[in-house]
Amino acid sequence: LTSITIPNSVKTIEASAFGSCENLKSIDVAKENSHYSSENGVLFDISKKTLFQYPKGIKGKYTIPNSVTTIGDEAFLDCTGLTSITIPNSVTMIGEESFGGCIGLTSVIIPNSVTAIGWSAFSKCAGLTSITIPNSVTTIGDFVFARCAGLTSVTIPNSVTEIGWRAFSECS
Repeated sequence: LTSITIPNSVKTIEASAFGSCENLKSIDVAKENSHYSSENGVLFDISKKTLFQYPKGIKGKYTIPNSVTTIGDEAFLDCTGLTSITIPNSVTMIGEESFGGCIGLTSVIIPNSVTAIGWSAFSKCAGLTSITIPNSVTTIGDFVFARCAGLTSVTIPNSVTEIGWRAFSECS
């Protein structure tokens, strides 16, 4: 499966609905759909405030649009060809397992607008070497950076009051 078109009748798409589609390069949504939209093959809600699914077959760099406030659960899960992500200041929430298994990512800058990072959000990002957590974050959740074998530098601000269970486990 390399492309899919979502018709106007679809009202609900669960997280990672296209999760095992390794060659998927484009998710397009019918213009008449009142719940979802797409831009450059990436799936969003109709208002483009939530990014739901980035196709695994797309490789290289990606800049999230400024309209996005939430990166949905599993939105980039196992996108091994993703090498760089730009998260805009509009994003306040990074969902559960949103970047899990993105082994091509080497560094991530989380903007000061982010207040919540979901469970296992960056787990298994073996290529990730550095991470800077902004002052807006107070809790680093369970497994957030677990199994990030290449992680050598983490900056945790004074705003963090809680580090979750196994947040940095297996970071050899």
